[in-house]
Amino acid sequence: MHFFRSYSYEIQVEQRNDDLPSSIQGIRWTPLPDIESQEEYSQTLKQVVSLKVWRAAKVLRTCLLNISPTLMRDRKHHFRSHRQCCSGKELVDWLMSIGSGLQSRSQAVGIWQVLVDEGALVHVRQEPNFQDKDSQFYRFFKVEHFLEPALNDKDMEDELHESLVFLAQLGPAALLTMILRKPPYQRTEEELEVIFEELLHIKAISHLSNSVKKELASVLVFESHTKAGTVLFSQGEKGTSWYIIWKGSVNVVIHGKGLVTTLHEGDDFGQLALVNDAPRAASIVLREDNCHFLRVDKHDFNRILRDVEANTVRLKEHGKVVLVLEKIPQVSGNNSQTAVSGNHKYTVMSGTADKILEHLLENMRLDSTLNNLEDSFVEDFLLTHSIFIPTPQLFLIRFHEELSEDNEPEKATYSLNKRQNTLRLVSLWVSLYGRLLQAEPSVKSLLEKLSEYISRDPRLLGILRENLQDRKKTRICDVGGGAPSFGLRITQSQGNLFTGLEEDQTGNSYTIQAHDKVPYDIYRADHSYVTAMFPVNATVQEVISSFMTKNGYHRDQTLVKVNSSGEKVCLKHEDIGVFTSLGVNERLFICSSQELSTLMPLPEQLGPNTSSDDVLDLISSKDLANQMTENDWNLFKSIHQVELLYHTFGKQKFRNATTANLERFMKRFNEVQFWVVTEVCLCQDDERRTQLLRKFIKLAANLKEQKNLNSFFAVMFGLSNTSVSRLSRTWQRLPNKTRKLYSILERLMDPSWNHRSYRLAVAKLSPPLIPFLPLILKDLTFLHEGNRSTLDNLVNFEKMRMIAKIIQTFHMCRSQVYIPLSPLRSRPLHILEEANMPRISASSEYSMTLRSPITTWAYIQHMNVIDNQKRLMELSRSLEPS
Repeated sequence: MHFFRSYSYEIQVEQRNDDLPSSIQGIRWTPLPDIESQEEYSQTLKQVVSLKVWRAAKVLRTCLLNISPTLMRDRKHHFRSHRQCCSGKELVDWLMSIGSGLQSRSQAVGIWQVLVDEGALVHVRQEPNFQDKDSQFYRFFKVEHFLEPALNDKDMEDELHESLVFLAQLGPAALLTMILRKPPYQRTEEELEVIFEELLHIKAISHLSNSVKKELASVLVFESHTKAGTVLFSQGEKGTSWYIIWKGSVNVVIHGKGLVTTLHEGDDFGQLALVNDAPRAASIVLREDNCHFLRVDKHDFNRILRDVEANTVRLKEHGKVVLVLEKIPQVSGNNSQTAVSGNHKYTVMSGTADKILEHLLENMRLDSTLNNLEDSFVEDFLLTHSIFIPTPQLFLIRFHEELSEDNEPEKATYSLNKRQNTLRLVSLWVSLYGRLLQAEPSVKSLLEKLSEYISRDPRLLGILRENLQDRKKTRICDVGGGAPSFGLRITQSQGNLFTGLEEDQTGNSYTIQAHDKVPYDIYRADHSYVTAMFPVNATVQEVISSFMTKNGYHRDQTLVKVNSSGEKVCLKHEDIGVFTSLGVNERLFICSSQELSTLMPLPEQLGPNTSSDDVLDLISSKDLANQMTENDWNLFKSIHQVELLYHTFGKQKFRNATTANLERFMKRFNEVQFWVVTEVCLCQDDERRTQLLRKFIKLAANLKEQKNLNSFFAVMFGLSNTSVSRLSRTWQRLPNKTRKLYSILERLMDPSWNHRSYRLAVAKLSPPLIPFLPLILKDLTFLHEGNRSTLDNLVNFEKMRMIAKIIQTFHMCRSQVYIPLSPLRSRPLHILEEANMPRISASSEYSMTLRSPITTWAYIQHMNVIDNQKRLMELSRSLEPS
């Protein structure tokens, strides 16, 4: 699905029932009901895309004839003549030579495949796949009858650039479909890797191991059907294939019951009949035209099941399975999770927590590091261990076992190796978690005991000193450029190698820690309020008890979240960290059950009444992007990567865990989104509103250029909000160049094919960058909810590995130093702001009279917005009634 300005979309929060209502677990885009029907929309969308493809084909043909007129000529090959054509290799060479910005020949192949699929470029023998070969010839088909592009050289250059950007967005999907159309035996290793990467994002097979997915990539067959109502197979037939829906949807029909359910893109069906060797239990009928499927035939399905079983090793103790290993091909490099045999290695799939740790200590190397691209087993374990084993238990038991001296000479070498590995693992653990360990009461005692033992063994003491030197050298790389150092300063001056868990304070001023206290503003029903300091992770029960004690209340009280539209959420007594999880314009109220129905939002929650467009007039879109990005970096780098894990599984399940930094960053996303909508809808003057819209589009382009993709999406979501997108007269006043720019930018938001456009764009970027965080959280939730954490009472470590990989991707985004571009450098921000400090409103007279960079910084940090969609729509209709 592609976004267009003439249609309206909204971003919605997906929530889990066991989390707080404001806890963001993912996002989905939903067309708003101004489209008459989904079928109408799909047809219109298809027509628009088709017209744009033909237009682009015309532009490419015209440029090809102008720049290289001799390429398109009569050819003779194998005694056959072909008129006015060009070889596939020449077409790819030409695209690569004109400065199109393409980074590989496969990207160029994808662009030409789009034209082949649309019929604008045809093979001389009508073959469906574009091939980068000298022996394959293609010609343009009737594009000369299409609309003439502008003949001006400058306009033609712009047309060519716009056409290539558009086709490059469609290219990956066309290339992938082309690969899937090939018979499995014709797919190259590179093509198999493309299919495998796509399979990683299909929910129907998310529970399968990566080795099985690679097997599937080599046997999947592409199957398509054009007409709705086609019966794919009928109830009672013999099962011959397993299907995954690649595009479209199907109805599941059972005799006597009729339609029982509908399956959509990413769902699968037909597996049960193959597993049980039974007849089909239902009929499958196409629900819409042009449905595409990935098919696995029965013999391949059964072979993969046999191979999985043959390559699985189960270790037993006392008759029970304690560790499950899978044999996979050995890759280059050293792998700590292996017991290497020939050209294969054994990777951990599941096991008891203690056995997984034992396997790690036996096979890890003394030079094991974090962020190891060849072998991530150590980091996977350390990132996810809190899910299946408590931190104190993790090391206390193992340390006492492994660090105890063994007096038997024949075991001395083995024992020393285990102690060295244990010490290395502890050092990496401390390096990864750093200040978060301060919240664990047993950590200080544990490290002191370990230090005391190490100080008596010169061999271990030398290794520890090497580890400390390594940590000093890699601190910036491990943590990320400009990010707070989560490593610990460990000194010997006090006789304890782990004294104090002291932190490197550089860049930490934005970070909220679990033991910090923050001001809670708690309102009564009459809008009076009290401010009290509570720990970040204070429970609702603690807040209520303190309030009742200080204010002399004796009857039961309830803590309630109230948003700007008056919606109320009564918080449970066991909920924690509710203040930092408040959404935009949400406030905390305390009241009795009788007062609950009388609660009303505060006037300040309703947002401003006038636009601050005259303030924005004085700030260029580039400077605005610079300062927004600097502020976002301060927030982004304060997030410890493990907060993503706590957020996904629920922070209540972890001792002393906080997700306050992550929640603050997500709140910022929503704040920026509504800021765009608020400013546009409050601007009364038509001309100024058009200029404001133009500024926001340029702002989005600058944010994208600065690789601040989180705020880029926030601004773009604001522009696509129905209250803004319906202002047709305002959009029509925009210069044509600005409208084209917006059209290019919105393609990155395309959610189809699991957000492939965005994922491919990010894959080409190098750090530092700020990723689109809601999509990362959505991926984590997808993995968590689609895979069990335990299998047959064993830890599902394959799930842990997949989750850790996403978290590591998040961490790599800040693995290089970020240098602010704005004249304001990173400055400390005390997290305990005065509770009654006035927020500088985007519309206040005070903000309009000050023009200094500091004032701009304050404006960026404290945006006053309207988040009530109903009020925004009313404002929009007052500007343009129809």
